[in-house]
Amino acid sequence: MAPAPDLNELIAAVTDETETDDPLAQLSTASVVAGELTDTSDALVGHFVDRCRAHGHTWAEISGSLGVSRQAAHKRYAAIPRDLQRWTARAKSALEHSIDAARGLGHSFVGTEHLLLGLFPPGGIGAKILDGAGLTEAAVATKVLEHTPRAESGPAEPAFTPRAAQVLGGALTEAISMGHNYIGTEHLLLGLFGQPEGLAAEILAEGGLTHAGCKEEVARLLVGFMK
Repeated sequence: MAPAPDLNELIAAVTDETETDDPLAQLSTASVVAGELTDTSDALVGHFVDRCRAHGHTWAEISGSLGVSRQAAHKRYAAIPRDLQRWTARAKSALEHSIDAARGLGHSFVGTEHLLLGLFPPGGIGAKILDGAGLTEAAVATKVLEHTPRAESGPAEPAFTPRAAQVLGGALTEAISMGHNYIGTEHLLLGLFGQPEGLAAEILAEGGLTHAGCKEEVARLLVGFMK
């Protein structure tokens, strides 16, 4: 196993990264580096937690392996993230739209399919990729209703399913893997592929979309925006 960087190596990295010897500037850089280390470590553990869940392991088994209580493991790695500081405005709007989509269909939960519906408001990279593949909000909604019929009404605050919650954690993993310090609609779209048993992944596959193909398209669109 490769050793983690020690304190002296991190101090040297911060010093090299900061363009000035000003202690306040170096402190600011150190804060950013520390935040990235925390996010990366959480994403690393979260990745393997997702694998355990995909292989059918219970939260009791996962918490035992982590050495924490079941409640602590579930809260950290399955709950909806409370801190959306790294989420772009469009990504936050997509989450709100997914909740509205669940309410509009009278569903008592927000699943991966509702997260997919939440990506359709135009403007985000996620919506551009879906549009380019010929997927429409109406077509996806039809697929969703084939799986879960419309109900007369649902709760005012439908709860996110564990699988949908893991998609949100997966969006962070996708952002980090691409070297991005934010979470956008593109990362949320990529995160849907991390739950292959979810309805959203099934709909995306039927539409001819793959994780690798979408990731290439994200990179292409981002280069275009930068130009």
